[in-house]
Amino acid sequence: MARAVERWIVLLFRMPSEPARHRIALWRDLRKAGAVSLGQSAWTLPDVPAVRPVLERAERRAATAGGELLRLVAEGLTPADVERLTALYEAARAEEWREFLADSDKYLAELDREQAQEKYTLAELEEEEQSLDRLRRWYRDLRNRDLLGTALTAQADHRLKDCARRFDDYADAVYERLGSPPAGS
Repeated sequence: MARAVERWIVLLFRMPSEPARHRIALWRDLRKAGAVSLGQSAWTLPDVPAVRPVLERAERRAATAGGELLRLVAEGLTPADVERLTALYEAARAEEWREFLADSDKYLAELDREQAQEKYTLAELEEEEQSLDRLRRWYRDLRNRDLLGTALTAQADHRLKDCARRFDDYADAVYERLGSPPAGS
């Protein structure tokens, strides 16, 4: 389970219905930052220093759109409330990490297929490298919003390292088959 935090930032906002792009942009920013929706126009984030820039951006977005944003510090009234907020946050992160892990597994399976079919071409190597780069960017984005270090973070870290190791093995095999040394050798 993610480490429990005692304090949470709750964002309550009212945005004009038109143009919708302002409201949607705010939702996207909050999701990207790891905020959890508590209901219509109510979001929460753990009260940690990394959240301050998110709050400033949200304030600017709301002001630009002619909306209002209220930022509150909240504490659970009971230990069960604190656990519930942490569980909501962890569930949101776990869903994202599970999707990342599933895509990482697909990537590993793709490398297995390429090797089983002996598909050792530079074009295929470049395609696999681009897929690995995408996984790395996605991991970095997820890690940046997983402010509490949830349970699947370490598993995702290991899986990404496995993907990188397996890609290196595949790259070595491609270069070996093509009879040229790997770049940087």
